[in-house]
Amino acid sequence: MSDIAPEFRITLSGQITPADVAELARMGVKTVINNRPDFEEKGQPTSAEIEQACQAHGIAYKQIAFAGGMMDMNHVQAFADFFNETERPLHIFCRTGNRSNNLLTVAREKDLLDEE
Repeated sequence: MSDIAPEFRITLSGQITPADVAELARMGVKTVINNRPDFEEKGQPTSAEIEQACQAHGIAYKQIAFAGGMMDMNHVQAFADFFNETERPLHIFCRTGNRSNNLLTVAREKDLLDEE
């Protein structure tokens, strides 16, 4: 897990599991954003499974999923809109972290994110 944007209180990682959500809660994470579509890879937890774990730990959850290389400005705007309305610290993830990092980078370059 990387603390990639401390000024925005964001951490980023590759795929998480429902069991990982307990650790995120222990770390004080208030919101999780999933950038990975369901069934992208065999054995990957579904968005619903991760959302259920988040709900059990009082963590807000949103899926803004897109396949690798398929990010567009609709994804960036959806991320920024949710980011600016939700509680932080926030954790974003995808399969390896690259998609989430790209999404964050574009949102920052376009100055779409509000600092706390």
